[in-house]
Amino acid sequence: MEPHPSTSDQAFLADLRRHRAELRESMSALEDALAAPATAPPWAPRLHAALVELAADFRTHIDITEGPNGLYSDLLKTSPRLSESVASLIREHALICRQVDNLLARVTASDGIEDVDRVRDLGMAILGRLVRHRQRGSDLVFEAYEFDIGGET
Repeated sequence: MEPHPSTSDQAFLADLRRHRAELRESMSALEDALAAPATAPPWAPRLHAALVELAADFRTHIDITEGPNGLYSDLLKTSPRLSESVASLIREHALICRQVDNLLARVTASDGIEDVDRVRDLGMAILGRLVRHRQRGSDLVFEAYEFDIGGET
């Protein structure tokens, strides 16, 4: 059994929990934008804004987890047995970034209204991948620290 996190670790995990909630909010904004009527004139701009917000929040997530003083660095020092789980999450980061960037480029190039069903399918695929990624990340933190990062609003 791993030791419980120190006070500084707890502060870091509290920050992680806050950011996790922000990422969930941007995921919710994307879901709402995708579900809005595409015939309404602000659909594409709203979708674009939600994607930009999600991209920024996800890049912050990557910085927090992969950075030199990030979560994964700490996890690998204290729990090297989790290295494959960390490597898998890092690979997912690259995949999710590509998916978000591709959808953002598609929406920017065509205002998203050229192929609404395809845009929605791609957006929902991103959301599904993000949900699974967040679950695996939460499981990893719990396994390392026996601490639930939650972050749900």
